Amino acid sequence: MLRAILARIKQGHRTMPYPAAPLKMPERFRGYPVQASLCKSTALSFAAPGCPYGAFDTAGEGSLDLGKCLFCAGCQAGGVEFSNDFSLAATRRENLIVTPESVRCRVEPLSKELLKLFGRSLKFREVSAGGCNACEADINVLSTIGWDLGRFGIQFTASPRHADGLWITGPVTKNMHQALLATYEAIPSPKIVVACGACAINGGPFIDSPQVLNGTDAFLPVDLYIPGCPPHPATILDGLLRLLNKIG
Repeated sequence: MLRAILARIKQGHRTMPYPAAPLKMPERFRGYPVQASLCKSTALSFAAPGCPYGAFDTAGEGSLDLGKCLFCAGCQAGGVEFSNDFSLAATRRENLIVTPESVRCRVEPLSKELLKLFGRSLKFREVSAGGCNACEADINVLSTIGWDLGRFGIQFTASPRHADGLWITGPVTKNMHQALLATYEAIPSPKIVVACGACAINGGPFIDSPQVLNGTDAFLPVDLYIPGCPPHPATILDGLLRLLNKIG
């Protein structure tokens, strides 16, 4: 026991200070797009035809749908720029559509009633509805000592009966549709739903495949959209903390 205590003292505090202190992202990280770079006359007229997932819309001044975007950087050749801002989540699907004049993605906190229930303890049952496991890998990172998701009272549970919400990854394949609905029904009300990753939001790289349902919100009410392919752990954590009104 003494050796363990001495080792712990020597190691020091390993958990990152975020959100109490800013989190510095790598220079190559692609976050919220620079809105000035989305005007039709420069970037979109070149990049839109080359996006195989329909993330660009050249109507009007042009827009970029973060729910469809894989942040592959292929559009950078057309002039699109990405900042290092990892705050990408939104509670409304339309807020993921970025235009030169749009309001930033915003996460509206849960209602006072739900915050009273979930503000200190929020448990999710995760369902991989046909995904590639990349989103799960970054979700697992949040449970490591460096991130320590549990310090905010947020955990993942093995049973939907013990959960407060449903966490969905993957494009929702036809084979997983009924299993997903059954899991949702098994979670006691009131409950929330999180669509994590481009697949869960809109089908991702599998969009319009005959074997997928192009995401979640066509058949389940989604309370939080977390874009990315996969979303960075910082993006996931930021969205959750804003949903729980732990950061402004």
